[in-house]
Amino acid sequence: MRLNKEKALKLLGEAEELNPGRWIEHSKKVGDASRRFAEKLNLDTEKAEVLGLIHDIGKRYGEHTHHVINGYKFIKELGYDDEYANICITHSYLNNDINCTAGGVPSPQSDGYEFRKEFVKNHEYTIYEKIINFCDLMCTNKFMILEQRLIEIMTRRGVDTNTVYHIKEALKLRDELDEMLGCSVYELFPEIKITDK
Repeated sequence: MRLNKEKALKLLGEAEELNPGRWIEHSKKVGDASRRFAEKLNLDTEKAEVLGLIHDIGKRYGEHTHHVINGYKFIKELGYDDEYANICITHSYLNNDINCTAGGVPSPQSDGYEFRKEFVKNHEYTIYEKIINFCDLMCTNKFMILEQRLIEIMTRRGVDTNTVYHIKEALKLRDELDEMLGCSVYELFPEIKITDK
């Protein structure tokens, strides 16, 4: 079953009542950013925006490291197509590696660890999932260049053993998207002011 923008916004609104926070505006920004990529690449713009809107929907249960598995289960239980549930997991992990995440290396004792590890390792990421990976990394409640956002994440969460690895893979993803677009990803975001400071 396809999930449309109207329903995705309704799910996000319900989630905000359960767990309000900065993640709601972040999700909307990721949706907007993803739509811009889809427009430039002649992809399904509504699908891209919806995937961005719901990528963190598992935070409806609280903001913790289990949001990826909680979001996956929540969307599956609602009966939506797998791609909508999958984004809840794939948005957090680059390079088909559960250790390539901004949140530190996940604990093998964490909820659904083995399932997530195998899923991420064996899943072939779609172009939509790669777009959401990148947009998740460049958005707070505003659009930011990747390096600025990575510093924001490190300042807020600290540095972990996998931080350098994650940064390198994030930069590779940006370069891959630049190549697909035929221009810098930042050309899609004129509101970002890039200076030589």
